[in-house]
Parts: sequence; structure tokens; C-alpha cells
Amino acid sequence: MKIYAESIFLLNFLLDYMILYGTKRILKISCGKKRLLLGAITGSLTTIFLFIKVSNITLFILKIGISILMIITSFGVKNIKQNLLYFYMISISIGGIIYLLNIKTSFYINCLILVVLTPMIIRFMKKRIMEYHLNNKEKYKVNITLKKKTYQLDGYIDTGNHLKSPISKKSVILVNLEIPEEKVIYIPFKALNTEGVIPCMKPEKVVINEKEIKNYLIGFSKDKINLAGCNCILPNQIREEL
Repeated sequence: MKIYAESIFLLNFLLDYMILYGTKRILKISCGKKRLLLGAITGSLTTIFLFIKVSNITLFILKIGISILMIITSFGVKNIKQNLLYFYMISISIGGIIYLLNIKTSFYINCLILVVLTPMIIRFMKKRIMEYHLNNKEKYKVNITLKKKTYQLDGYIDTGNHLKSPISKKSVILVNLEIPEEKVIYIPFKALNTEGVIPCMKPEKVVINEKEIKNYLIGFSKDKINLAGCNCILPNQIREEL
């Protein structure tokens, strides 16, 4: 059976795109589809090595270089080590499962299986990695005092939470509490497929892991927060103060 170069290029492109997309979803990186497409096209350049004779060491170095270029093209140079680590984790997981299955069918059926299987692997990894972070790194004891009443919550630092007041520039801590009837301000937000306003207020006191922090607002989420037992979402920048 003949396998054309464009078919191999297309398969590599699809897999590279899904791996980059999985890296973006797991790490909650903000980047557009065009950058992911460019990154996937960059990764598909490895196809040419099938038709060029190079040593194994040279091939390994070239692939490492192209993977770094893929990450820079898709996500920039910020947090490049972390982005590369998760990119390789997803790639190795998918490669290992493919090797384990050892699918002995036609090339095109293999392609179809890989395209269906890869999103499932990425979704599974995202869930397990999030559970690991919640149970081992990212879980915090949060005490919030509002209107002379203190609430004890379990907080999780969300790297994708960059919500700020456009006026005071204060970051927002999201909670599942009853919205107070007074002294509420509304802050606009924009998510992936929705936008609106969220009611917020200034707390009397916020203590995280026995350390008091200041200059934050409390936002009252309409959607129920329940991430492995956490009911409070902390903004990414709060990490620097803890």
C-alpha cells in the first residue's frame, strides 16, 4: 500500500495540533487558534526527515529543536520550561499508548483511531493533573471576613483567573457565597464563549494559610465552584504573595 507524504504530513499536523491544544487546556494558556496552527505546521516539518538520511543523534537534536520552536511559536517564551514539560508528557503518553495497542490495520484506519483516541488521552491527563495539583500543591485554607462574618473556604489557584477591576486594578477571588444586598460593585468579565458582569465587594479581611493578604476583591460566582472539594478560586497573581 502506498502512503503519500501529504498523508503523513496531515497526520503529524493533526497530532501536533491536538498535543499543543492539550498543553494549552491543561496549563490554561491564553493563545489564539492561529498560533496553535502555526505551531502544528512547524512540528509537521519533522516529516521531511523521513526522506533525508541523518544519524539518530542528529535526528534527536533536530526534533528537540523543532519541539522548542513549536512551543515558542504557539505560546511564546514565557514559562517555556513548564510548557515543554507538559508538551512532552502528553506526547510520551500518546506515543506509549499507541505502542501498547500496536494497531496492525491500514494506515488510514490507524489515523482515524489516533484522531479519536488522542482527545480522550488529553482529557484523562488534564483531569489527573488537576487532581494532583489540588491534592498536593494548589489547595489553600482561605478565611474571608464579610460584614463581620468569617467564612472558611478551600481555595485553588487558577492560572487562568486574571479577573481584575478595571478601575482599582484589584484582582478578584471567586467564591460560592450569597450575594450581599449592599456595597456591591459589578466588574465585567469575558470567558471563552461568554461575557457579562460579576458582583463583587471589598472584604474586611482575607487570610490564606494563616497569612493576611490585602487589596483583593471578592467575586460572587453564579456557577457552582467544586474543584476536588475546593469552593474558592484564587487569582494567579496571589501565588507571589504566599
